[in-house]
Amino acid sequence: MVNDASTQNSTLAGHLLDQYAGRIARSKRPYLLGLSGLQGSGKSTLAREMKAQAEARGWPTEVLSLDDFYYSRSERDVLAHQIHPLLRTRGVPGTHEIELLMSVLAALPQASEKLPVPYPRFDKGRDTRVPPSRWPKVARPPRLVILEGWALGVRPQLQAALEDPVNELERNEDPDGVWRHWVNKQLRAYQPLWRKLDALIVLQAPNWDVIREWRSQQEEELLARHAPLAMDAEAMARFLAHYERLSRHALATLPALADSCVEYDTQRHVTGLSHF
Repeated sequence: MVNDASTQNSTLAGHLLDQYAGRIARSKRPYLLGLSGLQGSGKSTLAREMKAQAEARGWPTEVLSLDDFYYSRSERDVLAHQIHPLLRTRGVPGTHEIELLMSVLAALPQASEKLPVPYPRFDKGRDTRVPPSRWPKVARPPRLVILEGWALGVRPQLQAALEDPVNELERNEDPDGVWRHWVNKQLRAYQPLWRKLDALIVLQAPNWDVIREWRSQQEEELLARHAPLAMDAEAMARFLAHYERLSRHALATLPALADSCVEYDTQRHVTGLSHF
């Protein structure tokens, strides 16, 4: 496939919309398309391109990001105090307000100018939600809803897989496994949401080391712009350690659960596109 990033995204978005066009057209309610990719895989950029192309085809489209449904910092502080200190860091299952996302999805088919549907925005620079007065509002029923997120579609791990720590963070700060067992249990509460997806597209990176590199590149750009709370290399490594377990699990298991799988090389070039 083409190497230029914007051309590649444009081509890929077109291919994916072509694949689902018939189903989107036939659907009696907003078609819910899941876009799952690990950190730095380009899912947000691809989702925006798919929205632009879908609307050019006459399909009102909304993009929702799982990241926007993170609990606020104060709410995560409560989790950290009540359950485990590692829950202060956003990212793992249990740090999203899934009930709010489900209620937004349920309300979208009835969205109107008189009764617009608001949904949250999360400010990663400040690590908390923006005030509800600044939430975007949907004022028309969408034909297509693209839900993008880093662990979309992931199923809980087997208990035996939780026994051994995967990195230094787990070894030193979760030696008895309380945090990882709790996170894995929370993932069960995400399964009803995954079942609502009409189709799941997985952006498949080569391996975890590449994901770490891609996500670190994003943070270096934020540092260069002097973004608030941008992380240096050491803070970034610690942050990513929270994600490593489920990211490795996603890399190993998600392609088999996908309706479409986009394979990337280490330079983020698309090397394959499969539909199942």
